[in-house]
Amino acid sequence: MSTMSDEKSPVLESQGGAPTLRRKNNPFNLLWLLLCILVTTAWFTRSWSPFSSLSIEERVQKILSQTPLIDGHDDFPILVREHFHNRVYDHNFTEAFVQGKFPGQVDIPRLRQGRVGGTFWSVFVPCPENGTDFSDENYAASVRETMEQVDIMSRVQQAYPKVFSSPPNGTTAMSAFREGKIISPLGIEGLHSIGNSLAHLRIFYKLGVSYATLTHNCHNRYADAAILELPGGGIKKSDPLWHGVSEEGQKLVFEMNRLGMIVDLAHVSTETMRDVLGAGKSEWIGSRAPVIYSHSSAYALCPHPRNVPDDILELVRERNSLVMVNFAPEFISCTASNRVNGIPDADPVHATLERVADHILYIGNLIGFEHVGIGSDFDGIPTVPRGLEDVSRFPNLIEELLKRGVSDKDASKVVGGNLLRVWQKVDEVALEMQAEGALPVED
Repeated sequence: MSTMSDEKSPVLESQGGAPTLRRKNNPFNLLWLLLCILVTTAWFTRSWSPFSSLSIEERVQKILSQTPLIDGHDDFPILVREHFHNRVYDHNFTEAFVQGKFPGQVDIPRLRQGRVGGTFWSVFVPCPENGTDFSDENYAASVRETMEQVDIMSRVQQAYPKVFSSPPNGTTAMSAFREGKIISPLGIEGLHSIGNSLAHLRIFYKLGVSYATLTHNCHNRYADAAILELPGGGIKKSDPLWHGVSEEGQKLVFEMNRLGMIVDLAHVSTETMRDVLGAGKSEWIGSRAPVIYSHSSAYALCPHPRNVPDDILELVRERNSLVMVNFAPEFISCTASNRVNGIPDADPVHATLERVADHILYIGNLIGFEHVGIGSDFDGIPTVPRGLEDVSRFPNLIEELLKRGVSDKDASKVVGGNLLRVWQKVDEVALEMQAEGALPVED
């Protein structure tokens, strides 16, 4: 006779006339099975989320150690021009730059504190006083001054070779980052800087200019701008000249694609955006390579002509391109107005780090975090958002994104991964075009 308890004793059941054995359920066995499932799930979750056991601050540092934080637009060279008259070897410059006392938002200590991995240094010069005169004579000073701005950055890079890389391309940028240097390409801000000459464009490319913004706050012979500077001061929403990109502008974009120079749509009109993104009124296909907005934000959150509307953001996604969010308070925090000039009312009270994060999240949630980045416009803006006073505060912005639920993977894309992807694709398209036999455009 069996001495087993009822809980473990077999029970006879009849199925189709044949007796079978079954065991009663043991709650301890079920509990053990559930525990095993929970442990296994936790192990897999941790294996797929390598930063999950870290604090948010540690996750930020991990991200920035693996992916370079690349700022799409910084106007540092113009400050050197205005405050130090281009003299980068003078004691006043070197002391301020090395000891963290530089005017504006950038110097070596603050770059290091902010874990900056790369910056597109804008070799900006203002539009000519007469912005409607596209003559070579009117543009001559712009070309000369742009060349001087390029020279400023070249001398800074040579004076601090352990801090700044020589201008790289999309393929070599990561090598500079791994060496502990700040990736340091240049960007032209407005094609008035090339003075109607594609030869100048090619020369600037050879000197380290990796992108060109098609306009600044003035139309040119190639494209329409979003806003125009008024002769007596101030700005207004532009009236169209070419209704987008001109025929000469189409040739210029082709040449930029052939060279491997990134097309930048910050500052351009919405018609220009549509044309370059292949959705304009003409049959022109637009840029063969993806493009960037080096420093623009979301129009839906701040209806400024400088920002990018939702329908254009959809085109950005279709063309695998990138919007790098601007920090300028008037572009991140504003409300619609009935002003004759078409410019919204600024809302400086809400111009904060959190508002910048709002723009990044809005774009990321709408078209994917593969299509949003950071383009501060530091050193080119008179005021800054609270919490983002200078480049040393970049990690705080990444921390805010993580707190709001952005994954480490998506945060890595935002800080620099997306820019590197676009840059490398631009290089690939250039090689393809050159292999196809595309020749330099002669103007």
